[in-house]
Amino acid sequence: MRHLLARASESKSEEELLADLAASAAELAGAESADIFLRDREESLMMRASTSSPDFVRRVRLGKGVGICGSVYASGKAVYIEKDAARHPLYASFPGMEDHDTDAVAIVPIQPEGRPTEGVMLFTRTDHWKLTSALRRTLAEISDTVGYAILAYRSAYQAGTQSNRLGALSEVAKTIATSPYLEEILQLLVNLTAQQFNYRVCTVRLLDESRGELVLRATQAPAKAYQRKRAIKLGESIAGRAIAENRPIMVRDVQQEADYIGHDLAVEQNLRSMICVPMTIQDKAIGVLSCYTEETRSFPADEIKALETLAKQAAISIEHAKLQVRNTLMQEMHHRVKNNLQQIASLMRLQMRHGQYKSLEEALNDTLSRILAISSVHDLLSREDLDHVSMASIAETLVHHQQSSLILPDRHLEFAVRGGDIHLNMNQATQVALILNELILNAIEHGFAISTQGEIHVTIEEKDGEVALWVSNSGDPLPDGFNLAVASSLGLQIVENLSRALNGRFKMSNIFGWTVCEVKFQRSTGE
Repeated sequence: MRHLLARASESKSEEELLADLAASAAELAGAESADIFLRDREESLMMRASTSSPDFVRRVRLGKGVGICGSVYASGKAVYIEKDAARHPLYASFPGMEDHDTDAVAIVPIQPEGRPTEGVMLFTRTDHWKLTSALRRTLAEISDTVGYAILAYRSAYQAGTQSNRLGALSEVAKTIATSPYLEEILQLLVNLTAQQFNYRVCTVRLLDESRGELVLRATQAPAKAYQRKRAIKLGESIAGRAIAENRPIMVRDVQQEADYIGHDLAVEQNLRSMICVPMTIQDKAIGVLSCYTEETRSFPADEIKALETLAKQAAISIEHAKLQVRNTLMQEMHHRVKNNLQQIASLMRLQMRHGQYKSLEEALNDTLSRILAISSVHDLLSREDLDHVSMASIAETLVHHQQSSLILPDRHLEFAVRGGDIHLNMNQATQVALILNELILNAIEHGFAISTQGEIHVTIEEKDGEVALWVSNSGDPLPDGFNLAVASSLGLQIVENLSRALNGRFKMSNIFGWTVCEVKFQRSTGE
């Protein structure tokens, strides 16, 4: 029996311990199979280990007094049936579970001396089994030893957790503090926390304040369904409550908890107990760390304290990473502003050389329009992705500006922006904004010099990486013999030059009564 106790010090988890104990017990008893049932928090019996039906571990539960096992658990007295066990009046089978033609059974309470009954052991054979007095004493000894092994493991676990957790806390905190990258910090946090604290699953959700949602940003769970879990509203589910109440919240069994979102996935991944710890900086929550175990258990005070400390350290590392990103972006923005100012200076020199403005006000209005076109890109960058801007958003912004400031009162023009939502990097977005500005301005000024009403359409498409941009108007047609190569308009010259800068091409033509300006270029995937 001694090697049964040795299992308690060798096993890495309680699940592994119970599986080893069941296998060794079956061998010592001369049984064909051995199952271990332990009491749970509802005082029911839960199958925790089985040599014959391991797939049903944690899936079979018996109420007190239900079946022969439930009867033994309730009475604390062993039952021995040498043959025809299935005919016993208390015999119960679980739907879908193979009975393996069980003929003889021995059910012995797990009841270490001086302690309440922890559960029962079920030994079975498929043939007649002579259960002598000596064998019954052996089975009782096996059951008692299994009980002591479980108690020894749990005591050793509790005694060693504080020092283990301090070491784990130090290891995780030290590692995440060395990374300057947000995504790497989050992934290190979940991977190392799960490893060091022996959790089944760890996740990090960060708070999106604009939407009031907790968005899943990292998990070490291999299941793709888990990685695609939806965002959680503040106050919703357990994680939402942890943020709203700014305190750790524990759940004994997520499979039974009504407020938990994702019961099916919890069953599939064998998730049981959970703790959600808010990640805070100066009492302001930025996210939540959620940890799951594969066994139903409580979270001791020292474990909770370690997780709270780790969550605060992670929050500091996350904010530090964000500051580094902001600093890098600030340097990049200075570079972009310098380039844009140089581009404005070049456009103004081109205007000075052109010299065909009727008044200073007209020249200044054109300059102002081009500056605002570049400004619209920066405005969109501050609200959208940090590196890419939507062409549709640029077009809509410029159309709104032209409608509100440049259309004469006697003109009645309708605008439409159509096509896909294509995103460009900063450099191409600025050039396209200037192109669009010139083409829309040209359509208003020259397309409706005579006509007083009509439509201006901006259409955007992309195919195989090539972006096509059309600005069309239903106003005055192009004059006969129009030749873009000799056109004197400064705006069209700017469009021609910027199209070449995009390694693209520009053309104008009359199509079905509309004046159509077309620009095509390859979309760049990098900055």
